[in-house]
Amino acid sequence: MDVFEAVAEPSRRALLDALTDGERTAGELVATLPGLTQPTVSRHLRVLREVGLVEVRPDAQRRIYALRADGLVQIDAWIERYRRYWTNHLDSLEAHLKKTHKETK
Repeated sequence: MDVFEAVAEPSRRALLDALTDGERTAGELVATLPGLTQPTVSRHLRVLREVGLVEVRPDAQRRIYALRADGLVQIDAWIERYRRYWTNHLDSLEAHLKKTHKETK
């Protein structure tokens, strides 16, 4: 599975969103996501770990999960192409509208 397949699943995106507030245990993540059981959350966390979006560290009897910022680089690079496309087109539209507005005065 790659990073795009991993984030295609809504529950995994919800886990990533929950981790933007900081490190959490699996139990804390289960509490923030009603409808997901502990085993389901653990499976999703394993997938997110395997694709490099989440890291885990042991803390006594618990495992603490955190986002890996560098894990999103692949997605950001893919999105950047479209960001540039729309920025260029919107800049062109803005220039056209300004020119048209000046001509109508």
